[in-house]
Amino acid sequence: MALALEKVGVAFGGFHALSDVSLSLGPGAVTGLIGPNGAGKTTCVNVLTGFQRPSTGRVLLAARDVSALSAHRLRRAGVARSFQAGRLFGGLDVLDNLAVTGVGLGQSRHAAELEALELLDWIGISDLQSRAAAGLPYTDERRVAIARALMGKPRFLLLDEPAAGMSEPEAEDLAALIRRIATELGIGVLLIEHNVGLVLSVCAHVVVLDGGRVIEAGDRAAILASRAVREAYLGADHNAPEPEAA
Repeated sequence: MALALEKVGVAFGGFHALSDVSLSLGPGAVTGLIGPNGAGKTTCVNVLTGFQRPSTGRVLLAARDVSALSAHRLRRAGVARSFQAGRLFGGLDVLDNLAVTGVGLGQSRHAAELEALELLDWIGISDLQSRAAAGLPYTDERRVAIARALMGKPRFLLLDEPAAGMSEPEAEDLAALIRRIATELGIGVLLIEHNVGLVLSVCAHVVVLDGGRVIEAGDRAAILASRAVREAYLGADHNAPEPEAA
């Protein structure tokens, strides 16, 4: 079982947001996707989740071409995501935010509420179930958004900048939650983040985009040692010494 991009390109008129991008997610593993602003990270997520069709190449789920599937159908097939903004239903409480997702996935109201309660307890935020979503602190909003994405037991979870605006301790708590999602639930996770330290601490494999192309892919040591990555982020000159892998 894998979710993959195979030589994917996305063009908006003459602008190429992605060019020949390939990457693969496996069950129970956390893969990082990093790159400077405008690198194409969110476009990758949109393609993988059915919000954007590729201009070229394919999206594969368990070796099946799902490039033409809608976001709704891919969600039912087990591909879930969060958004940079929480996008919670502000007029509903936290429990209903999760339950309405379950109902949308075909569950009965009773089954959806039971799963929602279990997820909130598993994440450690069951005390929020009766709170209005509109009044949640920022960090709690992000955790509820992740809980909602976990409804229906997806096989893959794509997190688009979940740590944006978090303090270092909050980001560390998030990292622990992401590890649990992968190891305890067996879900394949794609983590898209500007917090490179967070990505390198939690991801066994990291893909780096710049200008819509993959410029590097590998483990922590490979990313830290990559001149191409340093130039993308820092504009380092070609004669600069290589960084030491920590």
